[in-house]
Amino acid sequence: MRDDTIAAIATPPGSGAIAVIRVSGPKTFEIVEKIFKPLKPKKLSQQKGYTIHFGEIHDHDQTIDEVLVSVFHAPHSYTGEDSVEISCHGSIYIQQKILELLVNAGARIAQPGEFTMRAFLNGKMDLSQAEAVADLIAAQSEAARKVAFRQLKGGFARELKQLRQQLVDFVSLLELELDFAEEDVEFADRQQLLQLINRIKERIELLTSSFKLGNAIKNGIPVAIVGEPNVGKSTLMNLLLKEDKALVSEIPGTTRDSIEDVISIKGILFRFIDTAGLRETTDVVEAMGIERTKEKIRKAQIVLYLIDARDKNWKEKLEQIQDLIEDQKLILVVNKIDLLKQKVDFQIDEDIDVVYISAKYNQNIKDLEEKLLKAIDYKSFNESDIIITNVRHYEALKRAYDAVLRVIDGLNSGIPNDLLAQDVREVMFYIGEITGEITTDEVLGNIFSKFCIGK
Repeated sequence: MRDDTIAAIATPPGSGAIAVIRVSGPKTFEIVEKIFKPLKPKKLSQQKGYTIHFGEIHDHDQTIDEVLVSVFHAPHSYTGEDSVEISCHGSIYIQQKILELLVNAGARIAQPGEFTMRAFLNGKMDLSQAEAVADLIAAQSEAARKVAFRQLKGGFARELKQLRQQLVDFVSLLELELDFAEEDVEFADRQQLLQLINRIKERIELLTSSFKLGNAIKNGIPVAIVGEPNVGKSTLMNLLLKEDKALVSEIPGTTRDSIEDVISIKGILFRFIDTAGLRETTDVVEAMGIERTKEKIRKAQIVLYLIDARDKNWKEKLEQIQDLIEDQKLILVVNKIDLLKQKVDFQIDEDIDVVYISAKYNQNIKDLEEKLLKAIDYKSFNESDIIITNVRHYEALKRAYDAVLRVIDGLNSGIPNDLLAQDVREVMFYIGEITGEITTDEVLGNIFSKFCIGK
């Protein structure tokens, strides 16, 4: 399949001002030249790379569109192959017609992610960088963009490759010792290996600990806003979203189902869920909403529990909500402080953050936003830190970590070289899985099938 020349529309579906059609493969110039007539009569294959050329797309003697064609010569292209990008007018008909002409001229419709897969197979990027391309396209916040772009630059993979190469060197020496087992010689310095393994162990611990934040940055942090009816949940939701998303009424039980929307706070995406008020009710529909509230609490990462600042029974109610909490972060939000004649102080467990607000008058909302950022430990990572956002990377690192512990135990207990070498090879294998040095067609197919077709 790598010998085929592929083509696909690279811009989103639908009409627009312009659209881009990508072509890549060994016969790129030959195929495009069959349908493209440049303003200046010179073949695309003879043009310099990184140049753009004006001309027309023709179907025999019929002109289809005026276009710009960008030229990229192998290996200096995204895929590492000869490539062109045709910028045409954004008519759906024109896009499909040009694609049809390219296929008739000898191209094949690209599969999802095939351009990026070819970039990986041609050594233009490693597998973790290829996955970062998809993350960059899907980024919905500044933090997600930064994390994806940092991984795309390859610092994460370079570090892993260096550590893996050092392990390769040690395994080679260990296996050399097996060839001279009868002579009782030692080529691999066990102390140096232990120092290297401990460095890898510390690095893996740091990377895996970043996954909770990374996953939140990538997918958004689910935040459930819960409390009794009329404590101001919907008002707070509307205030955070800066729009009237939730219906606000003094009638208890107005919110009967969950309402969700997202906002970005300092580049971090939060998914807020305004839930039905928690109370005893005989209304069947409202009761169903309350059950959904409990389900949303279980699925949330952060729970904002709102209470009325004048409520004298808040401690009992807080204990009831704590019974529904597992490992979620609970923040007690004391609302309607504008109705108090004097300041109050809610003394509670140190593990629970408290913030005093007036949702009606937009008081202390910035304090609440700071509590939300604190809850995900946002400030514990520097801008330059590598943050793991990919579940596949996280799982591979966890397996590598288990193998690292076995190597350390083996070095301390003096196990035979063949068993020690096997454990070191396992560490190498799982690290290599992340960068693509060790991979299978099934893994590649699973990764790239999630890409859009034009990428």
